[in-house]
Amino acid sequence: MTRRRMLALGTIAVVIVVTLTGWRWWHHRSPYGPEVLKATATLRLVDQATADAAFDGQQLVVPSDGAQVFLGQVRWTPPPQAKPGAMLIIAVLDKRTRTLPGIISTRSNRPDQVGSGSDGVLDAVEQHYPWLQGVGAREVNGGFHSSGNVVVVTSVDATPVTYSFVLHPAHPDTPQEYAVASAPAAVDDLMVALISVGPDRQIYWAERLLN
Repeated sequence: MTRRRMLALGTIAVVIVVTLTGWRWWHHRSPYGPEVLKATATLRLVDQATADAAFDGQQLVVPSDGAQVFLGQVRWTPPPQAKPGAMLIIAVLDKRTRTLPGIISTRSNRPDQVGSGSDGVLDAVEQHYPWLQGVGAREVNGGFHSSGNVVVVTSVDATPVTYSFVLHPAHPDTPQEYAVASAPAAVDDLMVALISVGPDRQIYWAERLLN
């Protein structure tokens, strides 16, 4: 192989590496940062009647003895542009036990764009952000299990989002891998975070909104 040919191949390799690096940077770059959304969060302890009223009288999970009802809202300014298929995740994490609420009720002005559940992307989120340790699934008998839930918002226009959950006293026989956030808890024990995820499940950013 001639020196000229070797130099040409080397140049091609450099171009490929630079191109892939540039594409990866662009692919994982959010079209907007958290400062654009100016998101805020509230969370307070309420009685069941107050929580039900926030959901137009719909009865939420009936609390048991010793349970606590929490009601909150996350509000943001819709960004001027967003990639189709991107989503926001609202996570409420008990900082004491690194656990999520078991069930979350949620609503917004775009009811078809807001729901609650679990999402596999949270496993990668807690790897990127150690302060969110606990939002992902836990390994159980060779598999993975998610006991807690988050709020998933599939449209950046679905603001504000109102959410409510009930924390029950922990059952002493519940294995740690199946545990969820439990009562008694103070509002200051619960962190509220907003996570931005791209259309190809890439993690754009995470912001701590409360506590």
